[in-house]
Amino acid sequence: MTNIASLLQIQAQATPHQLAIATPHRSISFADLETAVRQATTLLRRSHLHPGDTALVFQPMSVELYIVLLALFRVGMTALFIDPSAGLSHLENCCALCPPQALIASSKAHLLRLRSPALQQIPVKFAIGLPVPGAKRWDDQRELGDGAIAPVQPTDPALITFTSGSTGQPKAAVRSHAFLLAQHQVLAATLQLTPGHLDLTTLPIFGLANLASGVTSLIPNADLRFPGRIPAAQVIAQIQTHQPQSIAASPALLERLADYCEQNHLTLPSFQKIFSGGAPVFPQLLTRLQTLAPQAQVTAVYGSTEAEPIAHLHATDLQPEDRAAMVQGKGLLTGQIIDAIHLEILPDRWGTPLQPLTQSEFAALTLPKGAIGEIVVSGSHVLPSYLGGRGNAETKFQVEGVPWHRTGDAGYRDEQGRLWLLGRCSARIEDEQGVIYPFAVEAAALQDGVRRTALVSLNGQRVLVVEWERAIAHNPQQQQICLEELRRSLSWVNLHAFHPCPHIPVDKRHNAKIDYPALIAMLSRDSRGGWGKGKGERGRGKGIH
Repeated sequence: MTNIASLLQIQAQATPHQLAIATPHRSISFADLETAVRQATTLLRRSHLHPGDTALVFQPMSVELYIVLLALFRVGMTALFIDPSAGLSHLENCCALCPPQALIASSKAHLLRLRSPALQQIPVKFAIGLPVPGAKRWDDQRELGDGAIAPVQPTDPALITFTSGSTGQPKAAVRSHAFLLAQHQVLAATLQLTPGHLDLTTLPIFGLANLASGVTSLIPNADLRFPGRIPAAQVIAQIQTHQPQSIAASPALLERLADYCEQNHLTLPSFQKIFSGGAPVFPQLLTRLQTLAPQAQVTAVYGSTEAEPIAHLHATDLQPEDRAAMVQGKGLLTGQIIDAIHLEILPDRWGTPLQPLTQSEFAALTLPKGAIGEIVVSGSHVLPSYLGGRGNAETKFQVEGVPWHRTGDAGYRDEQGRLWLLGRCSARIEDEQGVIYPFAVEAAALQDGVRRTALVSLNGQRVLVVEWERAIAHNPQQQQICLEELRRSLSWVNLHAFHPCPHIPVDKRHNAKIDYPALIAMLSRDSRGGWGKGKGERGRGKGIH
């Protein structure tokens, strides 16, 4: 079985002098990266770390991050990532589920050791940057050693990240060497990775795919933990200086770039390919990006932590009738299902575990084109299990021994075989008006003047929360015009109320997905129990407009 680290070695031999990674602070060629990885590998081995050991890594996207990752892979170790912003209890729980033998972190991240008993108990510690008491200097090792790449089995874990299930308990997504190789092959085809090209790289997994494909990664001059708050001027300056040919980023980050370009009458002529994913990508953003880079192929990518990618849609393939269908509540078009994945639609039974099925039983369950249900997927780049099986009951099932993943998303395939998304199965609203998926309404409500919307059910009433675009946020007259248009076009929803909101809360990771619990808590505080209790026109209760 090929160790994922061997792909860097191949690129270092093929294009030694080509830049592998470029950042505002440091750039490195493929050959020099290979040297640095060999040095780091020697340091790990001389620190008595072995194949099968796990290292917890706290380091932002940088040259150093990829040196760490590739050295860990080369030794046969597993890289563990935990989001420190999720809180101390989350960190402690994750370390209990998967105890690390090493900590490799920036000097600043070592401050977490003061509050975390789990981090204090890690035997071997390394500091990247300034010296830290109780930790070895990461860059002290200068000897190359033999540079041997440890042999691995296909199922040997290479990378572990944590996600949360419907219970809110952390579960570990384990990417084996075989999984990463399969995912690389699919990403290389989907993202059309071209050796020698320069890519503005915003997600760590895409950086690995670039290194394996001979693509140079330009890391943005920004804190990528908060894509919706990046300093757009700095990133645009990088784009203008380095002229990257491609970018793959979250919609929140691309919206920031689009806002800045539109305000300053700029275009993005260097881009040949623009990909957006990690959160819903709406037609409005695709149109804006295509206007800013008319020469580029603009593509929305649908996927998840457990299966990336699943489907993709080119902006030029979006037809007027598709846009009309979205306004009518048909959901969000995510496009063609990629060839490397098997996808089916099952009856929406989210929350009920699925027992092992025979092929005939599975075939009898699958729904035809046009029928709405739960999206399930299988393939070599689909995560077959979580660490220790924790979380499998809610999201996994088997068909004659073949693992399938339940995405938890509702959707359907149209007559062309394209996939349409209706949002989370668990978000489905069933009331006296019938069954409705909030995401379908939110996609339909994204019209002129509307930046973001969220449909919630409060005390049995359907309330559409609206966040206006900045241009009309302080223009009540224009808001009223937009509101009347929303009332007309969304008559099929049977809304009880519209509620304007300065800022609809979103998730911390992508800054794009609606944080419904936070939103409902905020609305409950604002309404003070007044939802639906006002007099006069329906939807005119306290705090509702």
